[in-house]
Amino acid sequence: MPSKSGGGDQVAPPSPHGSAADAGDAGYSKDLKARHINMIAIGGAIGTGLFLGAGGRLASAGPALAIAYAVCGLFAFFVVKALGELVLHRPSSGSFVSYAREFLGEKGAYVAGWMYFLNWSTTGIADITAIALYTHYWSFFTDIPQWVLALIALAVVLAINMISVKIFGELEFWFAVIKVAALVVFMVIGIVLLATQHPVGGETPGFSQITDHGGVFPNGLMPVIIVMQGVVFAYSCVELVGVTAGETAEPEKVVPKAVNAIMWRVGFFYVGSVLLLALLLPWDKYQDGQSPFVTVLSKLGVDGAGDVMNLVVLTAAMSSLNSGLYSTGRILRSMAMAGTAPKFTARMNASQVPYGGILLTSAVCVIGVGLNYVVPGKAFEIVLNIAALGIVSTWCTIMLCHWVFVRRAKAGLVERPSFQLPGSPVTEWVTIAFLVGVIALMWNDPDVGRKTVMLLPLIAAALVGGWFAVRGRVRALAAEDQLKR
Repeated sequence: MPSKSGGGDQVAPPSPHGSAADAGDAGYSKDLKARHINMIAIGGAIGTGLFLGAGGRLASAGPALAIAYAVCGLFAFFVVKALGELVLHRPSSGSFVSYAREFLGEKGAYVAGWMYFLNWSTTGIADITAIALYTHYWSFFTDIPQWVLALIALAVVLAINMISVKIFGELEFWFAVIKVAALVVFMVIGIVLLATQHPVGGETPGFSQITDHGGVFPNGLMPVIIVMQGVVFAYSCVELVGVTAGETAEPEKVVPKAVNAIMWRVGFFYVGSVLLLALLLPWDKYQDGQSPFVTVLSKLGVDGAGDVMNLVVLTAAMSSLNSGLYSTGRILRSMAMAGTAPKFTARMNASQVPYGGILLTSAVCVIGVGLNYVVPGKAFEIVLNIAALGIVSTWCTIMLCHWVFVRRAKAGLVERPSFQLPGSPVTEWVTIAFLVGVIALMWNDPDVGRKTVMLLPLIAAALVGGWFAVRGRVRALAAEDQLKR
């Protein structure tokens, strides 16, 4: 169907494999280059969840956190591998929402899209909270209320995101370069400290920091299980590769390389850095609300070391917020063209940016500014848990779409690319079972996790009510689309 965007009446291009194209794909530029996609894939695996969240999780789960990162990282790789295969089947800026429409029907796309919006709108709140917390590290900003800093961060990133996809790609490229460079430098410093047995805050680095402080599971297995949803949150941006594929000229060349590289990045950056942190200091020296990297560097007594790392993790939070506004803008536009999101979210500006969806996500983030005003100490943990619901829903949707896609391929209805998720259909169902298990285990956390799970009936009721509100428009647009074919 024709686009009603500011970019003019453009029809979505046909899929190279003959499958249904997404009307929401019309009007976008193809300005993202291979280096943008590759660095966005790296940056998606390195964000606030590692830089800020790892401190509190180490203090809770101990060195076993590295195992949690490895397990969750494996399933994150399965998800992004499945998504990569779907991208090669049909690149789309609507990503998994577009695939849900094709393989699960419009109801599936509706649920997938709004749960993803829940994910990123709450993640945006977590990001602006993290930015405010990082900024408070410096005494100059201590007296500025946390909610004011959060509001400033949102305004800056919103303005940046509205310019063009090329500017977005450049910013994410350099954000990722900074994050990767900082982690590499930190790991080199950590390895040198470990090799030379140089004291860190009065502690001698080595395996004794684990064996002399309760072992790998100092608090037992349950704390490790409880932090799983937070660890899943740390990987929540890996699916961004699927969204960006709709705005690159050669997704069939770029996406497989970016996806395959995620696995070793997860092992090196997440598992490696957490293990290194556990070897440098006892697990109970880390704390919630402060980056574990800042904790280590500050204890070294090197002037400015903590400041530099704090600036880097501030960059990571800004990057995550930038990515969230980018992806929800594209997803909401895909939904709006099918009638399941407000009409204004389909609008694009002269720079081919879907500003309507970006503004809607930003409006929800403003609620997060209020959360920072009311409960500044709990804002990050509350929204992190709610975001986990959206992430799990998104990843389960991707695996369900892939399962149906493979079934259709076996029936000869579609053709699978050479880039494939191994072990189908077992891989899909094991991944879904793991993700559902993570949500179920949140019940064991009475403070925040249980309250989050109790939100599920309310979310389900809102989705059902919303569907009844939009189904008439969905049917009308579908009928109109059929007449145009």
